[in-house]
Amino acid sequence: MSRRALLAVCVYAGITLATGYPGQAQVRDPAPVTDAMLQDPDPADWLSWRRTLDGWGYSPLDEIDRGNVDELRLAWSWGLEPGVSQTTPLVHDGFLYVANPGNVVQALDARTGDFVWEYRREMDERLRSSAQMRSLAVYQDLVILNTYDAHIVGLDVRTGAVRWETPVGADQEGYTFSSGPIVVDGTIVAGMTGCGRYRDDTCYIVGVDGRTGRLLWRTSTIARPGEAGGDTWGDLPLMFRAGSDAWMTGSYDPVTRLVYWGTSQPKPHNRDARGTDGDALYSNSTLALDPATGEMRWYYQHIPGDSHDMDESFERILIDYDGKRSLFSMGKLGILWELDSVTGAFRRAIDLGYQNILDVDPRTGEVTHRDGMLSEVGEELFFCPSTGGFKSLRAMAYHPGTGALYVPLNLNCETAAFAPVERRAGGGGGGAVRGRLNHFHPQAPGQLGEFQALDVRTGETLWRHRLRVPYNTSALTTGGGLVFIGDWGRHVYAYDALSGEQLWRSRLSTMANGYPITYAVDGRQFVAFVAGPSIGGSSWATILPGDLLREERNPRGGSGVFVFALPAGAAAARSPDLPGVARVTIEVELSCPSCAAGLERRLRRVDYVSGVEVSPADGRIVLAVEPGRHLDPAAVWDTVRNAGFIPDRMAVTAIGHVIDRNGAPALALSPNFALPLVETDGLTATAAEAGDQLVEVTGHWNAAPDGAGRLQVESLDVR
Repeated sequence: MSRRALLAVCVYAGITLATGYPGQAQVRDPAPVTDAMLQDPDPADWLSWRRTLDGWGYSPLDEIDRGNVDELRLAWSWGLEPGVSQTTPLVHDGFLYVANPGNVVQALDARTGDFVWEYRREMDERLRSSAQMRSLAVYQDLVILNTYDAHIVGLDVRTGAVRWETPVGADQEGYTFSSGPIVVDGTIVAGMTGCGRYRDDTCYIVGVDGRTGRLLWRTSTIARPGEAGGDTWGDLPLMFRAGSDAWMTGSYDPVTRLVYWGTSQPKPHNRDARGTDGDALYSNSTLALDPATGEMRWYYQHIPGDSHDMDESFERILIDYDGKRSLFSMGKLGILWELDSVTGAFRRAIDLGYQNILDVDPRTGEVTHRDGMLSEVGEELFFCPSTGGFKSLRAMAYHPGTGALYVPLNLNCETAAFAPVERRAGGGGGGAVRGRLNHFHPQAPGQLGEFQALDVRTGETLWRHRLRVPYNTSALTTGGGLVFIGDWGRHVYAYDALSGEQLWRSRLSTMANGYPITYAVDGRQFVAFVAGPSIGGSSWATILPGDLLREERNPRGGSGVFVFALPAGAAAARSPDLPGVARVTIEVELSCPSCAAGLERRLRRVDYVSGVEVSPADGRIVLAVEPGRHLDPAAVWDTVRNAGFIPDRMAVTAIGHVIDRNGAPALALSPNFALPLVETDGLTATAAEAGDQLVEVTGHWNAAPDGAGRLQVESLDVR
């Protein structure tokens, strides 16, 4: 069938109708997405929920950077279906795929926003507006959709037609999906939710063949009677073991060959209502599974026997540093957990200092509830955070250049009493919270939103921002030295990832929501935000402003994708072939690991440094520099000296024009900045030959007593 014709594909059993028109620029089919591409995606693409399977939420794209982000303008927008919108657009080969409320999937031209095709799942229209989906997956020539009625569907990437469909949870059981899968070595891995009611089965994570849709395995997220860990639920029969939903998307490490998934709290939320004070495995845990078989290789339970609805189900971020393979996660309590991603061993717990519910032993990770914080049914309790949590589904992001995690938080407390539940088939659930009264946090009166940067190595807060309204999206970091985020008040922001300075702000049609992404088409970088309302418990940040910020209002409609870019030609000023320092390499004795970490932090704060790579064994530090920037080598040298180190050598590579300045050669990087050069044989002749052409100079920095210094040229090449 010609792609220049209207596509109308009716699929078996009346399940879907896919229709499409060709986008103006779409003249070819997208290339198949391989496992290798998913594990190392093209910088232009956004192929998975957090772009890479390690969960970073980072893109190396750097056309938009700290120097030009204030020029961002709306490039195009696309309206979404009415309902809850917390989605993540995916981009591959110039196509953008977005999950709408109601299990509607659309393909758009990622450059222009033109419509390509649509898949609309048949369902009860009364449920459509609340049937959200936070992400999709792409694999081979398929777009993978997890559905509201617990099916996994493979859609043809060219047309939206259904290629296969697999039920993984019977509709009458109440199981559902609210987040998308990841694809690992040909296996689609997805976590279920809707597991709060009492029934004869439990929540689980599934593996499905990525080509055929065949169900490969199911792994329970609750320890069953008679199995290992089953006694942590006391003598409760399987029917009354509920919760431990795996409702967010996991991560994957191709080195350990493990997928990592978070689970939620046990249900009912309160121990007294639940009928056991046991640990309730595998609730509020990190699970490490073999993606081929579903076998659980290890688990770590963050909050044994939770009694306050303190979810730990959110993103798992995999970071290697200082010779360690680590997994980082944060739940509602605002405690950053670091585990050994190979063994699951506890490494650290960094409490942000806002919660009042429990204590964590810094040496062992053992959790102890504070006195008076384990309430009985009907007993009123003041606790921080509220059941909405400080941290929630709004994912943090990691920036490899700064070595920091960027964490969206909402500060709050609550006074409430947990209610009893019916102990019968179909009963259960979380257990109602009676007499709920939300409060501003004592440490942030009148402010709900906080966004902070945390140093991965030290746990130090590098900077923070607070807002009256909640931060309402995940964080996005980029190679341009930026971090993007949006808020409940319809604003979207770009901050300097190093300093936290706000560099750009715009406003959407309704509250910013979901997961911002960045991608490129034909070399042009775009940043995409989602706007859309959140309703009730699907977004706890919605409940808090309703109680505490009654003067604030947002439209209930206005859902859409809003895509920003620089004006045509604006990025030329940041071209790598324009004058600037390209790289600095420092050779210095780094025998003290903690001292090396301190020096690294200082160097990250030097203007225009976009990344720092430290090799203590080699005594070498390499600085990446924003393209087209005139970083001052003297500032780098002084930073090293002021940290108590004496550099053995500092090599500099820079691009510019060789000029005569006061009778001596210099490399001009801008009209107002030039690097003094040490005259060497052939320098003047080569410079004269270059004329107005750019030259690339590599040499070592000779520091001067006055701090100025000169570059001793070792090589000079005409560009």
